[in-house]
Amino acid sequence: MVSLLPPSTQKWLQVTDLYKEVYHHLARYVPKIYCLGPNLNPQSEDLLAQMLLQAPLEWYLCGEDPSTGLAKLEQNNQPSQLCGHVFKVGEPTYSCRECAADPTCVLCMQCFLGSVHKEHRYRMTTSGGGGFCDCGDTEAWKKGPYCQKHEPNISDSCQEDPLAHLSTDMIARCYNVFSIVLKYAVDMLTWDKEDELPPGLEPPDRSDTYYCMLFNDEVHTYEQVIYTLQKAVNCTQKEAVSFATTVDRDGRKSVRFGDFAFCELAKSVIVRNTSRQSKPLRVQVMHSSVVAHQCFALKALHWLGHVIGYSGQILFKYKELNTIFKCLLGVTQRGPEGENSSLVDTLMLCDSKMWKGARNVYHQLFMSSLLMDLKYKKLFAIQFAKNYERLQSDYVKDDHDREFSVTDLSVQMFTVPSLARMLITEENLMTIIIRTFVDHLRHRDLQGRFQFERYTAQQAFKFRRVQSLIGDLKYVLISRPTEWSDQLREKFLEGLDTFLELLKCMQGMDPVVRQVGQHIEMEPEWEAAFTLQMKLTHIISMIQEWCATDERVLIAAYKKCLTALTHCHSGFTDGEQPITLSMCGHSVDTIRYCVSQEKVSIHLPVSRLLAGLHVLLSKMEVAYRFPEQLPLSELSPPMLIEHPLRCLVLCAQVHAGMWRRNGFSLVNQIYYYHNVKCRVEMFDKDLIMLQAGASMMDPNHFLMIVLSRFELYHIFSSADCRKRYNRENANKDVVQQNNTLMEEMLHLIMMVVGERFEAGIGQVEGCDEIKREILHQLCIRPMAHSELVKALPENENKETGMERVIDCVALFKKPGVTGRGLYELRPECAKQFNLYFHHYSRADQSKAEEAQRKLKRQNGEDTALPPPVLPPFCPLFASLVNILQCDVLLGMLGAVLQWAVEPSAGHWSESMLQRVLHLIGMALLEEQQQLENSNEDNDVYFNFTLKMCRPGEAPSNTASVLALLENLQNAPHLEVHKDMIRWLLKTVAGIKTMRERSASTSTVTTACDKDKAERKRKVEMARLRREKVMAQMSEMQRHFINENKELFQQSLEELEASTSTSLEHSPTSSDAALACVGPRRSRPREKRQVVTCILCQEEQEIRADGKAMVLAAFIQRSTVMSKNRKRPPHDPKRYDPLFMHPDLSFGTHTGSCGHIMHSHCWQRYFEAVQAKEQRRQQRLRVHTSYDVGNGEFLCPLCECLSNTVIPLLPRTKSSSSCEQPGLGQWLKTSGQQIKAMHSAHRKLQPVSEYWNADRCVTGTHTNPYSSTIKEMLTTFGTATYKVGLKVHPNEQDPRIPIMCWGSCAYTIQSIERLLVDEKKPLFGSLPCRQDDCLSSLARFGSACWTAACQPTVQGHFIRLLVEASPCILDVDMLHLLVSVVLSYGSVHSQDSSGLSVDAVQLHLFHLITVAHMVQILLTSGPGKERANPIRMCVSLPEVGSGWHLWRCVKTGILPYLRGAALFFHHLNGVPAPPELHALCPGQWEVLCGYLSLPSNPLQLFHSQQELLDNGSFLLLFPRESNSLIDLPDDYSALINQASSFTCPKSGGDKSRAPTLCLVCGSMLCSQSYCCQTELEGEDVGACTAHTFACGAGVGIFLRVRESQVLFLAGKTKGCFYAPPYLDDYGETDQGLRRGNPLHLCHERYRKIQKLWRQHSITEEIGHAQEANQTLVGIDWQHL
Repeated sequence: MVSLLPPSTQKWLQVTDLYKEVYHHLARYVPKIYCLGPNLNPQSEDLLAQMLLQAPLEWYLCGEDPSTGLAKLEQNNQPSQLCGHVFKVGEPTYSCRECAADPTCVLCMQCFLGSVHKEHRYRMTTSGGGGFCDCGDTEAWKKGPYCQKHEPNISDSCQEDPLAHLSTDMIARCYNVFSIVLKYAVDMLTWDKEDELPPGLEPPDRSDTYYCMLFNDEVHTYEQVIYTLQKAVNCTQKEAVSFATTVDRDGRKSVRFGDFAFCELAKSVIVRNTSRQSKPLRVQVMHSSVVAHQCFALKALHWLGHVIGYSGQILFKYKELNTIFKCLLGVTQRGPEGENSSLVDTLMLCDSKMWKGARNVYHQLFMSSLLMDLKYKKLFAIQFAKNYERLQSDYVKDDHDREFSVTDLSVQMFTVPSLARMLITEENLMTIIIRTFVDHLRHRDLQGRFQFERYTAQQAFKFRRVQSLIGDLKYVLISRPTEWSDQLREKFLEGLDTFLELLKCMQGMDPVVRQVGQHIEMEPEWEAAFTLQMKLTHIISMIQEWCATDERVLIAAYKKCLTALTHCHSGFTDGEQPITLSMCGHSVDTIRYCVSQEKVSIHLPVSRLLAGLHVLLSKMEVAYRFPEQLPLSELSPPMLIEHPLRCLVLCAQVHAGMWRRNGFSLVNQIYYYHNVKCRVEMFDKDLIMLQAGASMMDPNHFLMIVLSRFELYHIFSSADCRKRYNRENANKDVVQQNNTLMEEMLHLIMMVVGERFEAGIGQVEGCDEIKREILHQLCIRPMAHSELVKALPENENKETGMERVIDCVALFKKPGVTGRGLYELRPECAKQFNLYFHHYSRADQSKAEEAQRKLKRQNGEDTALPPPVLPPFCPLFASLVNILQCDVLLGMLGAVLQWAVEPSAGHWSESMLQRVLHLIGMALLEEQQQLENSNEDNDVYFNFTLKMCRPGEAPSNTASVLALLENLQNAPHLEVHKDMIRWLLKTVAGIKTMRERSASTSTVTTACDKDKAERKRKVEMARLRREKVMAQMSEMQRHFINENKELFQQSLEELEASTSTSLEHSPTSSDAALACVGPRRSRPREKRQVVTCILCQEEQEIRADGKAMVLAAFIQRSTVMSKNRKRPPHDPKRYDPLFMHPDLSFGTHTGSCGHIMHSHCWQRYFEAVQAKEQRRQQRLRVHTSYDVGNGEFLCPLCECLSNTVIPLLPRTKSSSSCEQPGLGQWLKTSGQQIKAMHSAHRKLQPVSEYWNADRCVTGTHTNPYSSTIKEMLTTFGTATYKVGLKVHPNEQDPRIPIMCWGSCAYTIQSIERLLVDEKKPLFGSLPCRQDDCLSSLARFGSACWTAACQPTVQGHFIRLLVEASPCILDVDMLHLLVSVVLSYGSVHSQDSSGLSVDAVQLHLFHLITVAHMVQILLTSGPGKERANPIRMCVSLPEVGSGWHLWRCVKTGILPYLRGAALFFHHLNGVPAPPELHALCPGQWEVLCGYLSLPSNPLQLFHSQQELLDNGSFLLLFPRESNSLIDLPDDYSALINQASSFTCPKSGGDKSRAPTLCLVCGSMLCSQSYCCQTELEGEDVGACTAHTFACGAGVGIFLRVRESQVLFLAGKTKGCFYAPPYLDDYGETDQGLRRGNPLHLCHERYRKIQKLWRQHSITEEIGHAQEANQTLVGIDWQHL
């Protein structure tokens, strides 16, 4: 057996120092295999490396042939219960929103489809690469941790130990090989010398070859690198692009090979060119042997991963084999800093020095080995935590993205709850992370607060990187502990101390002072502080949630937080003089402080954390059970409320316009303070802090301090404030400001008393708060799911909790073909609406008020919006309701009501009064609630009704609040508030009744009954009023008709006349059938056709000798009906388009918007567009949505993209003649005519294949058209030729008429298919713009020979009928019919035999119809196989039956007949029979009759079966309509398909923007340098190139990663379009941001398909670009 081993392996088995021997082997062979020239050759290198380097290692490892040895290992390997599939870039990942422990727990597609979670609410995203599937990890899932594949097998435990098959010998060999290979790889990858190798690897013979190695960074752009390389190493643009792509992908690339000086020169050029703006690109000149060893080191790590894949479970199970990982974790060596460290440490600490490719390989190895086994994951995590500070510092300085840094592995460890707890207790991880974070933010002011002013770009970059630490902290805290150990408590509180240090640095940062006089000069930096706040929002919430799980921790945290706050406030009263405020018989001591004059900051995280903890004391009932452990008695409520109150006053003053001169930075700060992203830990907590403070104070004292801070105290405290304030002639601005401040202050009081929906403040459930949020959002208007999600705060798991409660408050309305699904508020929830909801902005509030009043009016209710009934407070906050009945508030309410009674002065506002009424309503409802809930024992202490009846004290003797309300009820200037005042008075009466009833037992009719009766009365009155109005209206209508009798009579007569004319078919007999072709053709009455020019508004009759009128038109090449997309494009110079192949591989389509102009008006307009374009180009080079150089313009009326105009022509008059010869006779005559013409042409032109222009003189026809019409005929003909053949215009080219006829036929065919696909009748269902377009095309086709040279067109006619006919199976018959009929005009003009055009049209039609039937019979054989048509024809009777054959012919010929009917209808202007205007039975007979065919076209056959010839590409008739490709129902199937798609050009690399062509199904690598190709001398992206191959320049693509449809037309036009995939809420998700599962919406996909079939893609792009100018600037050609 040993003799079979390779010699090197035999030697290795015998040596003592294996390490030295293997190194010697590598030193000898590696430089001989790798890096031998400028271009690396992976195929041969890999082959040699496999034979000379890997094979000996594998033989040694297995002790036998590796193919059998490794197979045995794999066989004994048991599948792991952990999936561990490592995600590729762009692969779909799934997270269950119900069962995942946190959002980072994801499944791969295979595991997801086999798991229980696919029935749950899940989120789908695309992976950024790295990370692995968590299937089988029990800590990652609350339930359903295993999919069917990874379900643990019960019988596993009974099976024998797989390691029984492994010898101890093999285990020792494994250890040897692994340790040596790992040591070698780590040595080489962390090696930083460029010119020498580690000891033991020096090559025996050293060559003098070097590489100039360019490294990747994230600072320089592609363009900069490409430009630099072209200068430095003299390469082409293409090579430079290839270098740059590889550098970006692998992290490094050699750009030059040669001796040292040669490479050094390139290095100096690169460094010099890139060091101007930023730091230079990193370049090293490395010896080729160093590069060779590094290449092999990467290979060796790949190989190790491969071996681990074979034997993973065995290695994990075997105790002694733990050594595999001891190699990584245990082998000590001198570390980079001299201390002892393992290989893992070495790799981690050198991470930032390695290039991208090396990092990726060893990260993958870690993930497939260490992180797949919990024991080693734990050891690795400990090493990671120990090195945490060093790693993060390296990362902050490094310039690679985080996904390429070892720090990114934190998510794999910190999110495992057991590991995270272990790291907190054993390694003090929480403290380490926070301390590392604080250490990186060194800029502080004198008070030690963070200062973000004037950051340099470098510091800003660093600040962005440091934020990833907060992400790590979030991972550690994301799952809350269920059980606490003493050690965990201690370490968590230590971490909390560090966190409070961080918050203390933020307390009061970025203070602002009000600018007076002049505007602020420079906007201060504010974004960094808010970025920090936003990042910490979830951390602060999570710390509170941790505290909520343990009472001891909560009490300790509360004390620590209070101490920190006291420390922040230690300078609380310095320099702020104390004052005493007194009002309404109460007085309080406070300090003098004006927000409008002093410094004030919006950042108060310590206060807000304390507020959160204070609520928890109430929620967890700690405050009631352990009051002695809490320092509640030591609290100073005025100190607690001071700063949050200042912050709220600042917002009020900004609203009042007092801080206008402070610029936008302050406005933005206030916006974010209230914004849904920040408000939970900012605005909401400030409000809670005020509630906490107020609940511990005398309400009068609290209100006086509030008045003082709002700077309104002087107004309300004066004895005669009710009188004096309205006579004071103050400055108008000051009055306005004070009014706004009063409104804001009253709103604040409402919020302090009324916001009770947080559990712990009010007695509510957790979901009540979110219900209320949704309810108030839907009160504004119905909203889509995504809008609601945006309006609700997300928790750390990106969940809003909305799905749990949405159905209680809303109803879902599904979307149509456009738009999205909407949630509407349930009608019964409207009564919970609170106009002063604390999260409404001013705009939201007014919208909601309007919507709710409108709703009430519709329901016939009064429009009062009373406050809703509120839940009771928790005991800790219960005293807050006393604010509503305290003397100071009553004094304020009375003052405002008094001002409203005497409205002469403008010192009050309606919204102020509205707020006062709302507050009174709140107080009344509070009293009513307490009365209803009171029982015999407890007395009702809240008596607002009593106090509101009390008049003011002497001497002023002011009126009571109630008296003022009764006064206001009849005030004419307060019409709007009448309903509300009425409601208040009614409630007062109801409460009085209740009090009386509880005092005496006498029963009185309840207020409720009165209310019902009153409402009933109102509804009845409203009904009567409506009926009266309706009666009046119908009376007026009758009156009007009687007066204007003659008018009505006249219009009716006209209507009858118009219908009768349309029914008169022909002048001869009214009951003759309509026919559109042949001598019996119906002759409709000649009508003058008068049209109006859209530019000059003049009317013009269409006549052959009149001014030309034109239709704006758009011609485009098309492959919409192509049956053969593989056909190579023809050479435009030589191509003869006379016959169209039935596969219609590409045609020319003409469409029009239907708007008509004079030709001279259009020419003037187009010249103006051209001139404007030239001027614009000189000023600035911006694309427009149209390309004037290509003759494009926008229709002046509808802005539809057009590139030519079609002349409108009158119908050709034809003489009806007597007897016409039959088909045989006509064939004879025309044969003679053709011979005569042929010889005449021969005489004129003996040699050339095509005709010369100068012999057109011989044409003897008289041209019936005016010069302007002739000019337009040429214009349109040339345009069709230019676009259809993609050539330069040439008016003399004989192919022009052929292209025009082809375009006419193709357009007819595409419209006929469209009508079939949409199940519409042949006539009457086309929009008039398409009708006009078809008529103009057909008439243009019959007239275009007059603009061309007549013999040329006659020549075409001859070739079509006689000469050049190809195989009958290679001709599309409708194209042939159109061309022959339209070219006949040129022959007929010289025909003197008296044949009528109609007869010839019929003969030609019959002839071609017969030919088409032959085609159908030839291609409808039983097996549909390619066969000799003659034989097939002979076998025709065997088809089954005559009926079967007839059915084949009938279905095959129908599209052709429908197309012919459309053509002759528009050419000859014969109205279509009414049966063809609807989809009814019997259409076949009517159609045949209309086309003058026998109803069995087989009767046209006589004995012409000698036409047959051999066929080539058999097409079956009828041709199926083309449709866009079928898409999968579930979008994730597409993502999966795209993630396995590799870029075809860059060697197996994943494509960054995989894009699916919806026309042919090809997947393309879009928007990347690698797949650019050259098209007409310009570099274009894969999609643009594909559109020219597949769609004749028009393409429809689906960008899979963005879930976005892309329309492209040509190189410069494109737009994005909504995708056909919707989530369950009827919304698209462009960019896959929300991650809801997406499913195909067939209606929307049909809409896209319809746009394509109608050739409207270019038009859609034009409209999109006109509507959105940003689309114009995109370089579409690079996609």
